[in-house]
Amino acid sequence: MEKKSIFLLVFVMLLAACQPATPVVLPTATPDTLVVDPSISLGPISPYLFGTNYGPMHGIAPAMLPLVKEAGFTALRFPGGAWTDTTDIKPFQIDQLIEFCQQVGAIPTISVRLLGGTPEAAAELVRYANKEKKYGVKYWSIGNEPSIYTELKYAKYDYTTEHLNREWRAIAQAMKKADPSIKLMGPEIHQWNSSYQSTLKDSAGRDWMIEFLKANGDLVDVVTVHRYPMYSPSSPVTVQSLRQNTRQWKAEIEYLRQVMRETIGRELPIAITELNSDPSPAMLQEASPDSFYNAIWYADVLGQLMNADVFMVNQWVISQRSTGLGLLQGENIRPTFYVFPLYKNFGSEQVFAASGVRDVDIFAAKRKDGALTMMVINLSDSEQRVPLQVAGRKVTEAEIWLLDSHHNAENLGVQPIPEDGILTLPAQSATLYVFNR
Repeated sequence: MEKKSIFLLVFVMLLAACQPATPVVLPTATPDTLVVDPSISLGPISPYLFGTNYGPMHGIAPAMLPLVKEAGFTALRFPGGAWTDTTDIKPFQIDQLIEFCQQVGAIPTISVRLLGGTPEAAAELVRYANKEKKYGVKYWSIGNEPSIYTELKYAKYDYTTEHLNREWRAIAQAMKKADPSIKLMGPEIHQWNSSYQSTLKDSAGRDWMIEFLKANGDLVDVVTVHRYPMYSPSSPVTVQSLRQNTRQWKAEIEYLRQVMRETIGRELPIAITELNSDPSPAMLQEASPDSFYNAIWYADVLGQLMNADVFMVNQWVISQRSTGLGLLQGENIRPTFYVFPLYKNFGSEQVFAASGVRDVDIFAAKRKDGALTMMVINLSDSEQRVPLQVAGRKVTEAEIWLLDSHHNAENLGVQPIPEDGILTLPAQSATLYVFNR
């Protein structure tokens, strides 16, 4: 080949390499149909979507430990909530946490004290955990909901974004010096939302997230928020309000990514480190956090956050006796607990799935054993019969796991799929279909 031809060939190849990649165009939903295309990979599913909060105030009854070990929890946030705002973690508590995480098969994330804490105390915890004990705790956060310190009178003064940014940075730098390999999570602000108008501001009108990223975007590795969308102190949460909420999470995640791009010029992984429907102590109501429908809502929310490529989710909370928020209440199991063993069987690579059916959502994955799985959630109050189309594959039978008012994420065994592909979905249900090779 002549030198000129070689030069032109190399030039064309370099020019092509510089062109922006063509965005992947996903199929649209088919009206009144569930569609899955296993050939369209949406990438790996973060294993840390299936976490919860755990700490000294949220102990597990001994009789419940075997269930907890098998539930499928993947990330435990410690010490959980406001405990870390007023108390210093002791080294023996880290030892107990690591032992529990090893039993459960989950990674730990540890939150050190911000309000009243010191850089030296935080750095010592990192040194103890990772240098002395070799626990290798990777993810650390600083404080809990600093955006509410003034309101709760935790601080004896007006706690603002300036206090957070200055104090967080000093502690973060000391922790990084103790172990440069750790990943820092923050700012742990409460009640994230979907627009500048609806997100939280301090007393001077400064946006907590924007100001935090301006000051500490160079140090934080995972951006963290809390969200309880159904807070309604004057009236009980309803099934309909939960049903309408699940698809709102996409906008909240998209807005957070927009804030990151506009403030620091890049996107960071996102973690929702406290999540439940209603933060109030409500119990024994139609749609309070201890209700059956809360479980169906949470199963759908996890799917929506999976679609949004969220890195970590920590449900609030693993155990609590005085409210409906705990997955466990002593030796009582709340329905939302069963969402975790259901997703434990889901898979690690997400593939394309779409629903054209009102009040029905579908999420699909491939497992490492080669199985194709579908999580189909019927949010409606009625049984639904819906057609399923799986591209390039004729499905004739599936192993079925069911969470509904009569089944606690139970394995119903292998069941035939009707010839016409019509699935029967029980009212208010989450069904996992496993199609083995």
